[in-house]
Amino acid sequence: MSTQTQTQTETFILQTKAPVEPTSEQPTILHEPGIEEPPQPKLLYPKIISAGLSFFMAGVNDGSLGSLIPYVIRSYSIDTNMVSVLYGVTFFGWLFAALSNSIICQHLDLGLILSLGAALQILAHILRTWLPPFPLYAVTFFLVSLGQAYNDTHANTFVTSVPKAHRWLGFIHAMYMAGCLVGPFVATAVASANEDSKWNLFYTFPLGIGVINMVIVGVSFHDRMKFSPKRKIPATTGTGIESESTGRTAWKEIKTILSMKSVWLLSLFFFFFLGAAITAGGWIVEYLVQVRNGDLKDMGYVPAGLSGGGFLGRLLLAEPTHRLEMVSQAIAFVFVLGQIGGSIFPAITGIIAARAGVKVLQPMLVGLFSATAVSWLLLPKDIELHRD
Repeated sequence: MSTQTQTQTETFILQTKAPVEPTSEQPTILHEPGIEEPPQPKLLYPKIISAGLSFFMAGVNDGSLGSLIPYVIRSYSIDTNMVSVLYGVTFFGWLFAALSNSIICQHLDLGLILSLGAALQILAHILRTWLPPFPLYAVTFFLVSLGQAYNDTHANTFVTSVPKAHRWLGFIHAMYMAGCLVGPFVATAVASANEDSKWNLFYTFPLGIGVINMVIVGVSFHDRMKFSPKRKIPATTGTGIESESTGRTAWKEIKTILSMKSVWLLSLFFFFFLGAAITAGGWIVEYLVQVRNGDLKDMGYVPAGLSGGGFLGRLLLAEPTHRLEMVSQAIAFVFVLGQIGGSIFPAITGIIAARAGVKVLQPMLVGLFSATAVSWLLLPKDIELHRD
């Protein structure tokens, strides 16, 4: 990230190097000697649009599930216990991504990683449109989560490296919430259009977005479509030593990140926050239908209300909250761990609901939002921000 010198706010520290002591004239933002403003990447705006579109597609996918779960239950003749399998498979997708991310980065350049993520999501939506048997439908959630992890996480990391990153981060995150906002409307409209619901045809919508995303990635990141990108290390090393050094560097970075208390605390917050948000969005429709006797055709739009505030917040709060940034190496870890929380807690809710009924959603959400509040209070707020 670029270094800025004009902001004077309370901030978090997430750093991997020892900072240089600030002068009395510049007490807030810390510098490292030799770090300059990064040059503007080629095709910057198409690349940012690509990042925004990938987040929008992820939002459509995540935001629509709650509206579709009642139809999934009735179409496949399953209970909430089996719906939990979908969230469990999603968890393993994010977990696999977390474990494979450093290896992928050693062999594929950014454009290829983004293309891989986009392709996995396209494949999943093709299978879903076909209305496959439930086991294969569950597998598509592994493909989508893995694709999101490769596509969105690295798109997010790329955006952190551009000038005025906080504004563009606000844009792409708002695009995710816009997808969450649009998804329930499209899903409910398609699923309730006929008496014999064709809910699976909804997936033609994210499929089309995915194809467009794939094309834009290919065009805008054509300069990053390379295998085995190599990091800059001392020129005195030979080819074999260079490869070995690159691997050691990757593992050293991982160990450094995992040793940072601030990263774990921020990850814990997102673990509970996304767990609460995705649990609410995923089960609220079935809860309103079963417990509150709501009409399914009307209740399917409710998850959109959960996303409206998030959409506005990400648009309007980019400037006030840009102080809450971190070094790019830590972003992927925080992002993935948050998504894992968003997979575990909806699955737990479904398992419990299979025995006690969907009414368990209410106490689950109370507990999750309470944990979110406590984890927020644990975040360090008395030290300064270091930005690489």
